[in-house]
This record gives sequence, structure tokens and C-alpha cells, in this order.
Amino acid sequence: MEVILIQDVRKLGHKNDIVNVRDGYANNFLFPQGLAILATPSAKKQLAENIKQRAHKEEKLMADAKAVAEKLSAVSVTIPTKVSQTGKIYGSVNNIQVAEALAAQGYEIDRRKIEIKDADKVTEIGNYEAIIDLYRGVEAKVKVIVVDEEGKVTEKKAE
Repeated sequence: MEVILIQDVRKLGHKNDIVNVRDGYANNFLFPQGLAILATPSAKKQLAENIKQRAHKEEKLMADAKAVAEKLSAVSVTIPTKVSQTGKIYGSVNNIQVAEALAAQGYEIDRRKIEIKDADKVTEIGNYEAIIDLYRGVEAKVKVIVVDEEGKVTEKKAE
């Protein structure tokens, strides 16, 4: 089924994209949540007209996103967490903690746009990378440093 996205949907597409999805996904999730509409010929025509009118606004948004991405690429965030004697962290480090650390540095980023690369592998203290989806095709990579609560990066003990 062909649908037009009304809002950004993670791992599917951005607002105003026309995508093919399974009927059940569209009928049971996208339509009830107000995330998409059916891509009828009249809806496609209206979408084309809206995109044409917003072209210059899109350029400005893209330029702004690229400027923020450049600033963020030089940023690193430090996240203190409880650590065992072997260097393993208790719990997990997630995108909410990264968003809060960025907010403390003056960058207001929606936590849903932050994805920690290999999040399932964040089990020890050390350096990791978070990818922030700022706009269509514009991503910023932020260095995430996981340290123990005292703020020290302790050495892993040999087992």
C-alpha cells in the first residue's frame, strides 16, 4: 500500500515521503496514529503543490541542520554511571542520557532523534558514538564517553 507520511517515522521515512508499506502496518499503526494518509492521486497532487511552495523553506532548514551538524561533530558528552570493579556498567546508557548531556551543553535535541551506535554493546566504560538525525540526510556524530561516577575512566582489569 502506498502512503504519504505526515510526520517523520523512524526507519521508514521523513515527512511528505511517499512509501510502500504493508496493508496491516498502514491500517493498524500509521493511520490510527495520524502518521500517514493514503496516497491517492489527489493527495499526491496536493503534496506536489505543497512541496513546490515550501522549496525555499526546505533549503533554509537544510542549511541550518548542516550548521548544527558541524557544531555537534566537535562535541563530546561524558556520561557518569555506576561501574563494577571489572569495568562493566550497571544498567545501560541510553539516548535520554545523551540528550540530557547535550542539553547541559546548550544543544536541545529530541531524544528520539538520537541513536547510540551499537547500543547493545554499551556494557563497559569507554568511548562510543551517537548518531543524531537532524534533518533529511543530515546526521551528526557525537562522541559519547562513559565513565564511572567519580568521573574517572578506569582501566579494565585483566580476567
